[in-house]
Amino acid sequence: MSQPSQLDRPGARREGEDLLAVEDLNVYYGNIAAVKGLTLRVKRGEIVTLIGSNGAGKSTTLRTISGLLRPRQGTVTFDGRPITGVPGHKVVAAGICHSPEGRRIFPRMSVTENLELGAFLRNDRAEIAADLDRVYELFPRLQERHAQKAGTLSGGEQQMLAVGRAMMGRPKLLLLDEPSMGLAPVLVDLIFDTIQTIRDQGTTVLVVEQNALAALRIGDYAYVLESGRLKIEGDARGMLDDDEVVRAYLGG
Repeated sequence: MSQPSQLDRPGARREGEDLLAVEDLNVYYGNIAAVKGLTLRVKRGEIVTLIGSNGAGKSTTLRTISGLLRPRQGTVTFDGRPITGVPGHKVVAAGICHSPEGRRIFPRMSVTENLELGAFLRNDRAEIAADLDRVYELFPRLQERHAQKAGTLSGGEQQMLAVGRAMMGRPKLLLLDEPSMGLAPVLVDLIFDTIQTIRDQGTTVLVVEQNALAALRIGDYAYVLESGRLKIEGDARGMLDDDEVVRAYLGG
C-alpha cells in the first residue's frame, strides 16, 4: 500500500507567502454544520484545489470566503487583512472574484455586457478594455459571439463566460466552483488548460471541482474535505498516487 511522503493529515506546512488563510472555519445552515473547523492556506501564485464528495462543504467554503455566507466561528485573512464577514462587494474590491457553481450568467444580456459587469467596481476604462481583450484572447469563442445573448450560448461557452466575467474584476485570487460541471471532455481539457494559463499570467487560483482527477493534475496543492472536515492535504499530484484518495475520490 503506497504511503507517499507528500501527503499529510491536517496540519501540514509548506513554503511560500500566504495570499489566503482560513483558520478554524465553522459555517452552519440553521443548526446544520456544513464546514467544521476548516483550516487551509493558498500561497501566492498557486493553483490550490479543494476536492471531496457532494455535501462535503466545498462550495460553502468558497461562498464564505467571497462574503456570501457569514461563518459562525473562524477567520478569513486575505493579503494580510481580515475579511471575515465582509460584504461580497468589498471582498471583490479587495481582490477576490468568484465564478460560482452553475455559471449564473445573465441570459438576456450579450456576452460583452456580461463581461463588462465583471468590472462593475472599476473605473479604469483603458485597463478594462485591455482586460476585455485578454478574456477574448483566453476564450476566442467568446469574441466570436460577443454580441450574442448569453442565454443562447452552449454550456461550455457559458462556463467560459462565467470565468471570463470573474477575470474582469482583475482578481488577485480567482475562486472557481465546479468549472467543468456538465461539460464534454474536450471542453473540460480546454477549461483546465485555461486555468493553468490564468495562473501563469499571475492570478492565484482556488478551485472546487467534482472532477478530482482533472483538478489534481493541474493543482500545486490540494485539500480533501469529508463531511465538512479536512481529511487530507498535500501535494496535488502526489494524491494521484495515494491509495486512500484514489479509492475514495478517483474511482480506483
